[in-house]
Amino acid sequence: MYRERRAPLVPGAVLWSTGPAAEAVHKRVLPDGCSDLIWCDGLLVAGPDSRAQLSTTRPGAAYDAIRLPPGAGSAVFGVPAAELRDQRVPLEALWDGATVRSLAERMAEAPDRGAVLAEVVRERLAGAAGSAPGVGPDAERLRRLVLARARAGSPVAATARAAGLGERQLHRRCLALFGYGAKQLAGILRLQRALELVAAGVPAAEAAVRSGYADQPHLAREVRRLAGVPLSRLR
Repeated sequence: MYRERRAPLVPGAVLWSTGPAAEAVHKRVLPDGCSDLIWCDGLLVAGPDSRAQLSTTRPGAAYDAIRLPPGAGSAVFGVPAAELRDQRVPLEALWDGATVRSLAERMAEAPDRGAVLAEVVRERLAGAAGSAPGVGPDAERLRRLVLARARAGSPVAATARAAGLGERQLHRRCLALFGYGAKQLAGILRLQRALELVAAGVPAAEAAVRSGYADQPHLAREVRRLAGVPLSRLR
């Protein structure tokens, strides 16, 4: 069974877990701008996705993880987010080996593995002091600004002006922070909004307009492009 809860003291982060799988489970993971630190008999980083990823859970596997909000992963993992885009890598490839081994020991013994992950992420974010690789000391301010404007559907040029940056400079910083540019981030978040409405029972045509698409065919094209399957199959 899949469960979610808010991560304590990590704004915007979500703890999620699954019980042991009785059999192999195949699922389609849709892009949402987030990155994850995952425990399953070892520590794994899932970078921000630009397209749907197909995942298989082996029988008996159970997961505990923390999903970081868009733009937070670079500060936590210590590398520009673009290096992790569409990637699944062992944490030891990014952090010092002794640090990873110590965390793995804590996770193996912890009664609440999610709480351990939240504590580690909080410490990493505090140590980053608002900076992120390739972004600079204003990383958190820029992350909040770009994310808010992407959710509002703001044009990239307007977002760049609000940030006091040129469009090319904004693009470079967004690559380091989010793993892709502001326009692509906005498209991914728009798709998520539309799918949430459809899942809540809103007709696709209405969900398309309310999410900022020109019409239902526009939504259908974006679903195929980002999810790899028709909207009817995602339903």
